[in-house]
Amino acid sequence: MPLTALRALLAELIDYAGLFPPAALPLTDVHQCYDAYRRSPDAWALGRLVVPAARLAELAALIGDRGTNALPVSALIGNDVAHDTDCVRNANASGRIIVGSAEARATSLAAMDAVTSALAKSIVVYVEIPVAEDPSELLAAIRQCGARAKIRTGGVTADVFPTAAHCARFLARCAEFGVPFKATAGLHHPLRGEYRLTYADDAPRGTMFGFLNVFAAGVFARAAMPETLLAEVLDERDIAAFRFTDHAMHWRAHSIVLDDVIAARETFAMSFGSCSFREPIDDLHQLGLL
Repeated sequence: MPLTALRALLAELIDYAGLFPPAALPLTDVHQCYDAYRRSPDAWALGRLVVPAARLAELAALIGDRGTNALPVSALIGNDVAHDTDCVRNANASGRIIVGSAEARATSLAAMDAVTSALAKSIVVYVEIPVAEDPSELLAAIRQCGARAKIRTGGVTADVFPTAAHCARFLARCAEFGVPFKATAGLHHPLRGEYRLTYADDAPRGTMFGFLNVFAAGVFARAAMPETLLAEVLDERDIAAFRFTDHAMHWRAHSIVLDDVIAARETFAMSFGSCSFREPIDDLHQLGLL
């Protein structure tokens, strides 16, 4: 398939996090699903498998001896940073798993230092930070540590979704500080809209971000689009407002050439974690984009 702006935007974009709500699948099922996705025609859009560091040994035992076909993993670091760091090192030494990145939460500079000092010199570290207030101080510290930022874009209750303005500010500040980012939660669908917050039949509905919105906005943020316009990209609900050609990505009257889309994905707007891989891909097919 030729490289188009859409394919460049989506390549290796979806980190599969099936262990986590609302899917919350057993690890055996998650491993089997990820293995199947790696062999599917849509594998080009698949990123890493997201697993808590404390369960890496369990995952390695499920994998068995796979030789060079080791699983690419992003490990979630919990409260016991020292223990989880050892789990990451042991997993990488097993030859069955390649932990290329780690993810941890930090709401203070002290918490961030504890995580990044243990891991940032050996693998890529994403630090999830709050975005309700201006994240500039934390982003400056993330840059100083050589780490990357992470934004939580949703969850299983409506109150955990940030506003479009807060998300736009986060993207603009990441671009200003030169800090790459990833996103997690609430990005099952390509386009901003009203969706069920869980898979339960009686689940409440809420306004969710679309992953096309978030990563198109990320590409535009790297090109210094103002925050007010970034918020409009994030709020966009008309799929016709986005156009993807062989040479550029367009949102309304604004365009980014293919080379800049590629560069943004390689160096800035990295990926998002989703408890479903099929749902985002199937939605793209239903919209006629794939």
